[in-house]
This record gives sequence, C-alpha cells and structure tokens, in this order.
Amino acid sequence: MIWPFYLMAVVALLSTIRVVTNTNPVHALLNLIVSLLAVSGIFFMMGAPFAGALEVIVYAGAIMVLFVFVVMMLNLGSQTTHQEKLWLNSSAWTVPALLSFLLGLALVWMLSSGNTAAHPALGTHAVGPKQVGIALFGPYLLLVEIAAMLLLGALVAAFHLGKREADSAKDANEVQR
Repeated sequence: MIWPFYLMAVVALLSTIRVVTNTNPVHALLNLIVSLLAVSGIFFMMGAPFAGALEVIVYAGAIMVLFVFVVMMLNLGSQTTHQEKLWLNSSAWTVPALLSFLLGLALVWMLSSGNTAAHPALGTHAVGPKQVGIALFGPYLLLVEIAAMLLLGALVAAFHLGKREADSAKDANEVQR
C-alpha cells in the first residue's frame, strides 16, 4: 500500500516543477491543479480526509475560479483568440493528463483494495474537522491571522497595480481621440 503514496508524491513533485518552469500561465495552472490533487491524495492516504477535501475544494477549486476571474478582469478581447488557440494545443495537456491518469490509477487501486478513509493506510487515525479547527484556532491562531492579513494585503496591492495599468490605458485611449 506504500506505492500509491510514492506515486502521488512523484506526481506532485513533477507537476510542481512544471508549474515553476512553465512560462505560459495556462500551462502552469494545469500543472498546479494536478499538483494540488496529488497533495490531496496524500492527505487522504495519511488519514486526513477533511484536509484532503479542503485541498480539493479550496485550493484546486478556488484556484480555477480565481484564474477565470483574472482573465475576465483583464478583458483581453478578440485580438487574443489566436494566442489562446496556440496556448491550448494538445502538447499543453499531455503531461498534466498523464500525471492525472497516474493519480486515477492509484485511486482506483486504493478503492478496490478496501482501504478507505475509515481505514487509512499510512495514518494512525482519521483527523476530523474538530481537530483541525482546534489546531488552527488554538496554538496557531496568531499565524492564521498573520497569513490572513498578508493575503488581504496582497489582494489590495494586486487590485491597485491592475487598476493603475487600466487607468493609464484608458487615459492613452482618450488622448488618441
């Protein structure tokens, strides 16, 4: 039962390296989602189904929504249609699809062998939402609040940086008229 753990770890490492080395944001996003799904599988195997579910819902799901929101906020228009077609060719999907297939194989093997979250393979017991909440809002409360403030500051900074570029583009269009 140890090989699915190593398979998911290798998939997570490979896809994370591809996230960092890719220059195309769409390709990097595909690999990031595969990496997050692999980490979620590791959480499930370690006996933390709540953390695994949070990984899928919050990170993999929220990252996709955030990416769509950013693309919509940029308002790229029709001139980028050709560029998007070049980005989404079959070679962009090959590695993430292969890594996802390997994760699927590990998942099917784990489910068919009878080891589920009720009987974790590597963890000694299941970690529920109550234990996660006690840990986050107990001894780590200050760290959670600092992380929340840093994320809020990054959000405000990104909004203002994006707004300045949009305002300067609007001013340049008005000058041309």
